[in-house]
Amino acid sequence: MRMNKKIFGWIMYDFANSSFTTIIVTVIFSVYFKNVVVNEGELGTALWGRSVSISMLMVALLAPIFGAVADYSRAKKKFLFYTTYLTIIFTALLYFVKAGEVQKGMIFFIIANFGYNSALVFYNALLPEIAQRNDLGKVSGWGWGVGYLGGLSSLLLVLPLVHNNLIRLTFPAVALFFLIFSLFTFFLLKEIKRTSKRTNYFRTALNRIKTSGRNIKQFRELLKFFISYLIYNDGIVIVISFASIYGATRFNMNAKQLITYFIFAQLTSVLGAFVFGYVLDKIGAKKTISITLLIWICVILGAFFSQTINQYYLVGILAGIAIGSSQSSSRTMLALLTPDTKMAEFFGFYSFTGKMASIAGPLIYGEIARVTGSQKWAIISVLFFFLAGLIILQSVNELKGKEIALNWKEIPE
Repeated sequence: MRMNKKIFGWIMYDFANSSFTTIIVTVIFSVYFKNVVVNEGELGTALWGRSVSISMLMVALLAPIFGAVADYSRAKKKFLFYTTYLTIIFTALLYFVKAGEVQKGMIFFIIANFGYNSALVFYNALLPEIAQRNDLGKVSGWGWGVGYLGGLSSLLLVLPLVHNNLIRLTFPAVALFFLIFSLFTFFLLKEIKRTSKRTNYFRTALNRIKTSGRNIKQFRELLKFFISYLIYNDGIVIVISFASIYGATRFNMNAKQLITYFIFAQLTSVLGAFVFGYVLDKIGAKKTISITLLIWICVILGAFFSQTINQYYLVGILAGIAIGSSQSSSRTMLALLTPDTKMAEFFGFYSFTGKMASIAGPLIYGEIARVTGSQKWAIISVLFFFLAGLIILQSVNELKGKEIALNWKEIPE
């Protein structure tokens, strides 16, 4: 398989949007919110967890409808545009959040994170339009790998701002980064045009979801994967949302140290996404995801037992490998277990399961930290999510699920 304009346009969105999750969710705004905006110890951790959970609840409620509407109207790219620029606008507005303005900070972040995660429904659903089934693992891996290069680039971009203590300027800088590089996607990626008709999209979306409910029994392997993903993805969301807060609180890491930490993590994320994309195509998605979950278990144990910043740096390097590979492999497995005609709709359910589960994880972590006053005991709770997800994943028959997806015929509505 060779790189072409469509594939390049698609993977550049990963490059663009990684700036948001890297700088806003993980590295800088999360710590800024806890230590500056709230500045009341572990209450800030709890409020950050609630903000993440509320935004995930909003996505969970709307993602199935978004997916069904996009699939029916053939307007995935249009909806990707709307949700992307919702994220960009409210990311820039974070500049106006100052110390003590907790409500404003929560509202602006919740809307920005809602837009970011909603856009992924449409972005992921475009993958099968640019690559053949046998190449999905490689292209998805390229996307995640280039995405982590985007995250690395955004870290290097804001490093001078952090060095000069201009923390709030990093937020509009990220919005500008996202804006510029998302243009590659909107100019180069052409959605396949199919016949559609004018209709009430909301009612049509609900009808299609009902149809999926009637047909979902034909996708038992996909359902089992959904359950597994629902659980282990919650662990990934917790790590993404609280890694910087954990480092800043337990090891007193400052902003420059955190950026350096995540530069190393981004580099290994690139490696993990690229390498495991090829591994997946050799050994299958189920075995690949299982390996990544075992790595995650080691990451959590390493974070719990770390006593120094240097030890935590080693944990970050391992976490980078795990996050790049597990997210890419999960996206590919969903595509392999889903019929072509249901991609957008089922990616909506994929987002629904992930975001619905993600409501609980950040809340649990934040409340454990608040009640115990310890980040250390909060992080050990994440082990449950990776262990339970790994166990349930073993019940999935990947070959059977792929065969059902390839041969499935839609029941007329």
